[in-house]
Amino acid sequence: MRDKAKGNTGARAKLRAYFLAHLGKILESQELQQVAGGASEWARRVRELRTEEGFQILTHNDRSDLKPGQYLLLDPKPIPAFERAISKEARSYVLDRNGFTCQMCGAVAGEPHPYDPMRRTRLHIGHIIDKSMGGSDDASNLRAICSVCNEGAKNLTLDRPSQQKLLIQIRRATTADQLAVLRWLLNKFPEQGKQILQHRD
Repeated sequence: MRDKAKGNTGARAKLRAYFLAHLGKILESQELQQVAGGASEWARRVRELRTEEGFQILTHNDRSDLKPGQYLLLDPKPIPAFERAISKEARSYVLDRNGFTCQMCGAVAGEPHPYDPMRRTRLHIGHIIDKSMGGSDDASNLRAICSVCNEGAKNLTLDRPSQQKLLIQIRRATTADQLAVLRWLLNKFPEQGKQILQHRD
């Protein structure tokens, strides 16, 4: 059992070194398996590099120009995985509460990112008030944040837009965008939408 664990650690270390040595280059699953010494669980080691060590290894789920089985590391600096100290239940609760939407830019999980269409939106759990500034891991201090915003957020704390600011932005938008907002709201709040429309009749 100990040898197996040691082998897993060795495979992860080899993969980490290989990604860092081939920064910015698209790597195929076959070569990564060879780098891991033919380990059958090489893909799990890659996931551990992402989830446990914070390396932003991109796949076809992140960028539309990548094919299944292709991996890409662009930044050698890991991003702290905020989820590590947060339970799965709390993470699920925050994502659901935030509508699986980034609370900084509004990008939706799995869709092309509005600021970088080549990447699909991947959500993390971030702190509203950063832990380095005294913030807690309580759900009230957590929010869904996409990897694009997470990369630039650092210790920046943004306030939620007020109702007045939101309405101003919607009024300034094109008719097509206003209708898209209406459709989104009716989809998110179907019962309330029916009540409002019935009340108008």
